[in-house]
Amino acid sequence: MNPIKHVPRPPQIASPMLAGLLYAIVWLALGALLLSLLLHFGNMKESSLPTFATCIHGLSAFAGGLTSGKRSGMKGWYQGGLLGLLYGVTILLIGFLAADAGFSLHTAIVLGVTLLLGAFGGVIGVNLKK
Repeated sequence: MNPIKHVPRPPQIASPMLAGLLYAIVWLALGALLLSLLLHFGNMKESSLPTFATCIHGLSAFAGGLTSGKRSGMKGWYQGGLLGLLYGVTILLIGFLAADAGFSLHTAIVLGVTLLLGAFGGVIGVNLKK
């Protein structure tokens, strides 16, 4: 009988922060696709777009914080909050460079939502590890 061959696993991203940011970007892409489909095919109005975009940013930061907290294994609120802040600043920087969007109350709300939901996701992620 032949012994079972071990199949090498694909390499994992070593940094929990980088893995969380990658997951957040994937969730952002899926959310943006869903939002654009709802806008095109549904009866959604463009005036409600900023509210839904903020929700998608929050969910993306939550998913990234969850991944970051789960991979780090400790200090979930710190890992998730830092990820949420990094994600929020990245999104705002892209918006500033691409669309010349300035700093307003809406940008402050997006930063706060990503920070809080990222930290909450990190806390949940650390507790999923156990």
